[in-house]
Amino acid sequence: MEIKKRWGNIWIIVSSASLILLAASSIFYWKLVRLGYAVPIPYILDVFCLNKCPADDLNVLHTQLPPDNLLNYDKSLTQILGEPDKLDKNRISILVEKSKYRLTVYSDKKPIKSYPVVFGGNPAGDKLKAGDSRTPEGIFSIKDLYPHETWSKFLWLDYPTKQSWRKHIKAKQDGRIGWSDSIGSEIGIHGVPANSHNIIKNRSNWTLGCVSLENKDVEELYQFVEKGTAVEIIK
Repeated sequence: MEIKKRWGNIWIIVSSASLILLAASSIFYWKLVRLGYAVPIPYILDVFCLNKCPADDLNVLHTQLPPDNLLNYDKSLTQILGEPDKLDKNRISILVEKSKYRLTVYSDKKPIKSYPVVFGGNPAGDKLKAGDSRTPEGIFSIKDLYPHETWSKFLWLDYPTKQSWRKHIKAKQDGRIGWSDSIGSEIGIHGVPANSHNIIKNRSNWTLGCVSLENKDVEELYQFVEKGTAVEIIK
């Protein structure tokens, strides 16, 4: 009887220690995920292509406009689409063309209005890691949007996506970035500091990787998008 009791106590101690270790490991793992050092569990099968790997380069949402054409920039979105509170915002999507310094709003995949934009301080090439000052390329969606005390409004994108993780890991395998590099986070679309609208007119790439518009433009755009709005960013 005494032996059974001792084994019972040992089992309780071992089980408790295992649970504590599992909880600690889980907390540590999710901290690594938040810091951009570990792939989120729901992404693992797709990121490491344990399911069939999608053809990322074939994903295209929008037709492009002619070069250097700011479509309807002299008109308000309200003039074109009507009042934002009466609009079905599921129809809206966004195309960002880095080489043309242009963001275009689409409705039902048709171009409606373009805005001039700038990017990260190192605009050429896709974002591969935190701190490279590049704006990521791919298909994203708005995960949240809110006023920003410095940049007027912030449209927070869901970077890094599964596609972003695949490119990040491939860059590590190819030796283009280090294995200790984080993928980064907090990428969005936002305005500029007060009295700094010339940043956009002069095409001065100043962000850490975000897309930046004039404040009046991001304030207008903010009214016509929602959580889930698709944002395609290309070269």
